[in-house]
Amino acid sequence: MFSYLVRTYIPDAQNVSSPEVRRKYGTLCSVLGIVLNLLLFAGKLFAGLLAGSIAIMADAFNNLSDAGSSLITLVGFRLAGKKPDPDHPFGHGRMEYISGFVVSMAILLMGFELAKSSIQKLLHPEQPEFSLLVVGILVASIAVKLYMAAYNRTAAKAIDSAAMRATSLDSLSDSVATFVVLLSMLVQGIFHLNVDGACGLLVAIFILVAGYKAASETLSLLLGNPADPEFVDQIRQLVMKDSRILGIHDLVVHDYGPGRCMISLHAEVSSKEDLLEIHDLIDNLEKELAEELGCIATIHMDPVLVGDERTDRLRAKTLELVKEISPRLTIHDFRMVTGATHTNLIFDVVAPYDLGMSDEALSNEIEKRLSKWEGTYFAVLTIDKNFTGADPV
Repeated sequence: MFSYLVRTYIPDAQNVSSPEVRRKYGTLCSVLGIVLNLLLFAGKLFAGLLAGSIAIMADAFNNLSDAGSSLITLVGFRLAGKKPDPDHPFGHGRMEYISGFVVSMAILLMGFELAKSSIQKLLHPEQPEFSLLVVGILVASIAVKLYMAAYNRTAAKAIDSAAMRATSLDSLSDSVATFVVLLSMLVQGIFHLNVDGACGLLVAIFILVAGYKAASETLSLLLGNPADPEFVDQIRQLVMKDSRILGIHDLVVHDYGPGRCMISLHAEVSSKEDLLEIHDLIDNLEKELAEELGCIATIHMDPVLVGDERTDRLRAKTLELVKEISPRLTIHDFRMVTGATHTNLIFDVVAPYDLGMSDEALSNEIEKRLSKWEGTYFAVLTIDKNFTGADPV
């Protein structure tokens, strides 16, 4: 059914980099979520009143909150699809992340309230009524929630949406929670044991765990995650395909929401190349990155001395020195200035955040080792960080 709705409502569904396609996916999933959750709320509310069960009633209101969450997601996708304006020149794409975070907060609030009600039920138990009709409603609810988890997961994978992943995870946890409620009804009907309050508390725990996971992912996106390694590799391969590009560094991926990406990087070229030809090459690479990866790119050209025997030898020796400290280190922008009494080796060292050494300690260690070389050499170095998250290459 979901595939049919996608084909009908989103004819160009494969163009997932388009903000309009993302908006349509979000709208379709959200409207389906609102309708299905309201139906589940009505069915479970009836079943809960019929059975006098706190667990079923709590599960019903959990579905009502899910309908509200779907409405928030719908609004978030609509706002995320707005075009850039003078106050928001990078667009409104992060509204999708914000809506996902609001949904996770609603999940946590519902879990907390359900936990309180369940504890009250444990302290003051009331015997629920067993009914085959109630059991049937709960079984149907589990099936619907599993379907919702499946189509939200499909949509999340198609458009790489944190909000859809949060909704899928919530639907999956809801199906588990409803199964626990169903189990409590079966235990009541077969063994005449009142586990309603305990099962309600278990449902609350499932909801709280789902809310925490959803909040963690969306908050992490808002704070800023490392770029996807596959995306970084695509950038590297595209830029490095021309032999005149000797290396790249200082790659930064700026995420302004799904489909709104800007990148900046430094590309090393030989200082012997024609300046106008290299400028034209850089322009073409920026256009290719925009066309093939859908991102706005800014490339800074770094000229390096190539073919000078002494410079090449000292660059290789310096790289070997930093690799002895840690194989995860690398260097770039190497150059040297020779004077009458000493030679300054000027370079940047790229160090991962989890190296285990402070920048000051790393600088001191490099300077100490370099001072032992034959001759008089001084290091003039800058410690860089790798914003892509992966180790430098």
